[in-house]
Amino acid sequence: MNYTLHQLQVFLKITELQSVTKAAEELHLTQPAVSIQLKNFQDQFQIPLTEVVGRKLYVTDFGKEIARSAEKILNEVHAIDYKTSSFRGQLSGRLKISSVSTGKYVIPYFLSGFLQTHADVELRLDVTNKSKVLESLENNEVDFGLVSVLPEKLKVEKVELMQNKLFLVNNTDLSFKKNPYEKKIIERLPLIFRESGSGTRHTLEKYFQQHRIQVTKKLELTSNEAVKQAVLAGLGCSIMPLIGIRSELINGDLQIIPVKGLPIQSTWQLIWLKNKSFSPVAGAFLDYIRKEKNAIIEKKFKWIEDYA
Repeated sequence: MNYTLHQLQVFLKITELQSVTKAAEELHLTQPAVSIQLKNFQDQFQIPLTEVVGRKLYVTDFGKEIARSAEKILNEVHAIDYKTSSFRGQLSGRLKISSVSTGKYVIPYFLSGFLQTHADVELRLDVTNKSKVLESLENNEVDFGLVSVLPEKLKVEKVELMQNKLFLVNNTDLSFKKNPYEKKIIERLPLIFRESGSGTRHTLEKYFQQHRIQVTKKLELTSNEAVKQAVLAGLGCSIMPLIGIRSELINGDLQIIPVKGLPIQSTWQLIWLKNKSFSPVAGAFLDYIRKEKNAIIEKKFKWIEDYA
């Protein structure tokens, strides 16, 4: 075996993206250069690492095992670099966070000041749905998760960040009265849902069950951005987090339908595994959040109070 760290890095990126082309783009290399590295790496194994079916690349079971080993090796290399920086008195390392999809409107504001202060810290931010956030936490693949619904089975600790308000919204093609409607109006409207496994979907289903609301599901989509675009196009209404529709409300593209008992309120929470041993970077970030969160909320999210 005579593989290089560069080959490991290239192969790991290919397995993550399931594409030579996408891996080349993310690594800022040409596609032929990535293909050559993959071939040179493959030549050192008698068992296929990848296979192409049609025009799609698939990673074999053996390839997945090698990718896991490659990630461990690269993490150790990074650890050596970080230890070198720490001896120079610099905070360095990787901060790994998994956030539910609507958290992408929240978490950047709680990261920017910390990353500006500590330039040698690398961020790995995965934006996905609630189920995958909890899976990453349970597998100890990340330092923190950002959720609005706490897990029922996983033992975690938390810091509450800020309110999450969900309103019934529609585009502006129809007119609605300003006085709040009864909750039963939700039963008469075609609703667009997030997919099963999302925190927003879980919150809505719990709300409907508590209030015995029977809804008509029009569509089911896999991101809040997709839901928003569907509502804008007139495909139905949705109950959406306020944090992701501010611009559309200001521009008059969306409207809030006033309903008694809405908004549904939950709380954005930064969570981590109970008894987790933090790296110096993760510990420093948690200290930063506890110290600065109120100032960040006051500066960046005070506008939320305008919507009751």
